[in-house]
Amino acid sequence: MEWLMKRAEELARKHGVDYYEIRLIKVTSRRLAMSNGQLRELSSNSELGVGARAFNGAWGFSSANDRERFEKAIETAMKIAKLSRGDARIYLGDPVRDEVELRVKKPFTAVDIEEALSLVKEIDGMLKGEKIVNRNVSYGDSVVETLYFNSLGSEIRTVVPRIRLGFSVTARENGSMQDFWKSFGGTVGWELIEGIDIDYWTSHVKEKVFELLRASSPPSGEMDVIADPELTGVFIHEALGHAVEADSVKNGDSILAGKLGEKIAVEGLNVVDDPTLPGKFGSYPYDDEGIRAKRVEIIRDGVLVNYLNDRETAEYFGLEPNGHARAESYAYQPLVRMSNTYVEPGDWSFEEMLEEVRNGLYMLGDKGGEVDTANGTFTFGAKLGYIVENGELKEPVRDVALSGKILDVLKNIRAIGNDTRVEFPGYCGKGQWVPVDDGGPHILTRALVGGLR
Repeated sequence: MEWLMKRAEELARKHGVDYYEIRLIKVTSRRLAMSNGQLRELSSNSELGVGARAFNGAWGFSSANDRERFEKAIETAMKIAKLSRGDARIYLGDPVRDEVELRVKKPFTAVDIEEALSLVKEIDGMLKGEKIVNRNVSYGDSVVETLYFNSLGSEIRTVVPRIRLGFSVTARENGSMQDFWKSFGGTVGWELIEGIDIDYWTSHVKEKVFELLRASSPPSGEMDVIADPELTGVFIHEALGHAVEADSVKNGDSILAGKLGEKIAVEGLNVVDDPTLPGKFGSYPYDDEGIRAKRVEIIRDGVLVNYLNDRETAEYFGLEPNGHARAESYAYQPLVRMSNTYVEPGDWSFEEMLEEVRNGLYMLGDKGGEVDTANGTFTFGAKLGYIVENGELKEPVRDVALSGKILDVLKNIRAIGNDTRVEFPGYCGKGQWVPVDDGGPHILTRALVGGLR
């Protein structure tokens, strides 16, 4: 570390670079995957690499995972920055010296990989059943240790553990095939695994996939929709969250450009992105530009009040930096990314929402989709749906999609539930993958509904 800091300083003087930042990252990880009782992956890896950036009105970047090339990577980043000279500006701020390790109750590093394998085998066995034609179980854990320093004098060391467990089933009957799955994860230890009721959740996944086999096709048209906490989280992450990433706004790829301070949603709607939430899958103490992670209110009482930003976009928009520059690994440049994105609770119970719906749908879970943040449109699939008639849940429907205009759906929200949950871990892609979490309460809105193609 000291040697790299000294050489970076010397190289910056040599190449006339005013600002640089170096990330030295060590990742220790394990992964197990099983399909239908067959072990597909059993790995334990450790990797050390450096990611170097330099700024000279434009960014230069280089990386290496060979100690002999660390210095070369730093110099290459500085050469690129010098050649790419631009007129952009970045937020600098004061130097930070800190050391943060996210603590866990029971380190998974103390758990033998044999125990993790036994867990995976146990779950695979519990997923067996009539009509089940495919079973998948995966487990992964990692410890990411980052040493960050920059030309301002910042020196930051962080240690972030992360663990994830997921399983899925595919069932077939009369030519129809359906899937259902469940995932768990967080910046915690093995206590996550010990707190999961495996009997309940494996039974739940099978019960829901069988229900999907019996389900009918959904109705189509504009109607009242109740979204469960998982679907609420997906909508907020995909439809709103990407639109408030400040690089998208700056590049003209967001319908929310120029709308700070404007009312874009129903009164009472509050949306937050918070990387400081304890134990969540998308949590971290500092971002990959050495900025302290901060809770960000995106929407307050229906008004757009902030964008998620990095050093460059914070300076561009005149905003306070909020620590949302994230990179998949040392080999990638940081981009503006979400962390844990969710809707804060309102006052409504689920039962009160149901009573409001005469003819509509209750939609559960996330089955993927697409968003056009520039035009403000979206389409999402739900894992499962139920017809709602006169305040009562009726028959299930499958292959159901929700679509519409982002701002219309936000303004059409009629009820916000009091049951917020942020417990739907996953990985978000934007040219590179980072761990995130999302959620919210049940919400009642109005949107277009139809079948998935």
